[in-house]
Amino acid sequence: MRPVHRRAAAVAHSGAVSENPVPQSAEPTTSDVEPTDSHQSLESLVGQWLTVPDAAEQLGVPLTRVRQLIADREVLAVRIGERRVPAIPAKFFEQSGPRPELRGTFTVLADGGMDDEEIIAWLFTPDPTLPVEGAPIDAIRAGHKTEIRRRAQELAF
Repeated sequence: MRPVHRRAAAVAHSGAVSENPVPQSAEPTTSDVEPTDSHQSLESLVGQWLTVPDAAEQLGVPLTRVRQLIADREVLAVRIGERRVPAIPAKFFEQSGPRPELRGTFTVLADGGMDDEEIIAWLFTPDPTLPVEGAPIDAIRAGHKTEIRRRAQELAF
């Protein structure tokens, strides 16, 4: 699993995938790789996703603003679906924009060695030991940011 940021974006924008078959000796690129079960399970784990245009429409901002939120790691995006379009978990947003408590949590988890897909999977995996029912993202949304960051820091050790 690779984080979606400048390096992946550069690969993704390097050109369209040729309709000619890839020679067997060629190394697969990001655009050649077929969706895996981990992508499909991540998609179902999260549930509701917003594409960049959907997020822009929901927030009432230009597409460039949503792309900047992703570049600044205020929200995370991964490529989902058959077309591998960048999408953001809907729970990363509140009415006015990205949930501010997420950025620091992303940083703690990334510093612990997780890539963007792993961070999203961890945030959306149900945990019965949390102070609220559900996953870490639900605990964050319920105001338990400190507890979730403490658990995230424990993963780094």
